[in-house]
Amino acid sequence: MKNLRILSVLLFLPIAAHADKLRLPADAPPAFQAECASCHLAFPPQLLVADDWKRVMATLDKHYGDNASLDEMTRRAIEGFLVKHAGRTAKVGAGETAPPRLTQTAWFARKHREVSRTDWTHVQVKSPANCAACHARAAAGSYREREIVMPAGRRWEE
Repeated sequence: MKNLRILSVLLFLPIAAHADKLRLPADAPPAFQAECASCHLAFPPQLLVADDWKRVMATLDKHYGDNASLDEMTRRAIEGFLVKHAGRTAKVGAGETAPPRLTQTAWFARKHREVSRTDWTHVQVKSPANCAACHARAAAGSYREREIVMPAGRRWEE
């Protein structure tokens, strides 16, 4: 029985480790939370590759329909942080002119394939980019499945 418990813990360690990979790195500049999280969740930098983050930061004057311009020192600090901690495989590939969207990555599609169109358009969700609508602890960097609460308080069926 004891061996079975040890084996089950060992089997679930990689899953727990993967969930922790989306936590915000401790060296995030204060401006990252202050600026990015003032309008949306401060997304973990691992969700896009360095080139995609550079495209996002180079077009802040047209940031997904808003003007999110920053002074140059703040912009460079945030971009440096994002590039330093960027993912390695999430490249969107939407073209050099279109801004990259986290919701268009293969990772996002795979992780959300079971979410219905009704859930995406629910009044509490509105958009696939609204992570915090279902991931109750997203602001703390936790995206674990057991913490997902779907619209109207419905728990995610694991």
